[in-house]
Amino acid sequence: MLAWLSDWFWQERLWFPVGLGWADLQDRDGRVYAKASDLWVTIPLALCFLIIRQVFERTVATPLAALLGVREKVRLRAEHNPTLESYFCTNTKHPTQSSVESLSKQTGCSVRQVQRWFRRRRNQDRPSLLKKFREASWRFTFYLLAFFAGLAALIDKPWLYDLKEMWSGFPVLTLLPSQYWYYMIELGFYISLLFSVASDVKRKDFKEQIVHHLATIMLISFSWCVNYIRAGTLIMLVHDASDYLLEVQCAAPQFLLLLRQRLRLLPGFWSAKMFNYAGWRKTCNYIFILFAAVFIVTRLIILPFWILHCTWVYPVTIYPPFFGYYFFNGLLFVLQCLHIFWAVLILRMAIKFLPGNEIVEDERSDRDETDDSEEEWDKKEWEGQETKTKNGPVRNGHTALNNNHRKTE
Repeated sequence: MLAWLSDWFWQERLWFPVGLGWADLQDRDGRVYAKASDLWVTIPLALCFLIIRQVFERTVATPLAALLGVREKVRLRAEHNPTLESYFCTNTKHPTQSSVESLSKQTGCSVRQVQRWFRRRRNQDRPSLLKKFREASWRFTFYLLAFFAGLAALIDKPWLYDLKEMWSGFPVLTLLPSQYWYYMIELGFYISLLFSVASDVKRKDFKEQIVHHLATIMLISFSWCVNYIRAGTLIMLVHDASDYLLEVQCAAPQFLLLLRQRLRLLPGFWSAKMFNYAGWRKTCNYIFILFAAVFIVTRLIILPFWILHCTWVYPVTIYPPFFGYYFFNGLLFVLQCLHIFWAVLILRMAIKFLPGNEIVEDERSDRDETDDSEEEWDKKEWEGQETKTKNGPVRNGHTALNNNHRKTE
């Protein structure tokens, strides 16, 4: 059965145009071609990336976070309550008003105390700022290095400037060492992301991220097996061009604050208007604008109208369409749909900050539902410490006015 499935899966009519097959990709005359067996090396590479990431986050990202002043927000933990914890884990994290009232009767707590318990319990599950910073630092480092490595590998290649050259001589295209390592490292990294997705910060587009990782892994693997390597390197370069800007945008406020603190020690710098606080806040938005511009140009213009056009339209002028042709372009279409989805999020974020000067926040991230002052006030109330004033008790959160006056006055 397994042999039959293997023969069916690797049949040449699924992977190649008519008249071409695996025999055309056999090494000969000193020419080396891509082989499916090469992909096994990405598994140990992915494990190496996971180890390197742990070392990087501990030895580089964590000290860098401390240097840039990344501080953990103190969160009050929800008091131990088996009834509420059971409802939180088995039913929902966001109970309705009727459910809150029912839980209030079961536990003997007030409705407001139950609401605060769920708010605190949800905050406990949210990732810390330090965790987000370390993840962003790791991805920023990889994407930045991968982009410049890919650019160095393609800068002298003719298909970078004339996209039709990517199909010149297909499928008998000699594999270059730079292409081999570019592919293996990129594929190993995305496999490592798939391995670590369960422990990484879960954002609102978690499902879309899973689809993106799976589609990317399949796209890279398939393009390797059928020698679509030239097209694959261009696609990876286009994706890496904007990813590192997204990650650096997360850490920009801490970096700018540190730089501002250093510059204020120099004569004349702090007095200049260009280094005032409002200017530094806006710089984070400028980085976001740069990221949004690069993202839209690379993902919504270059990829669909240049690269995807060349992989969809031009090949049929060379050979009849086959399954691999539809499969490859189908995966690209899935990625393009995800790009449109993320572009909508980016535009929503851009619209929010255009009228004002607020720092842009990631639409995909969860935010704490209370601030420190409210949490402190909640703590006192939860512990049963009723707020008092010298004139009497607090009514509805405000001091009872004229409490010492007689009714006749």
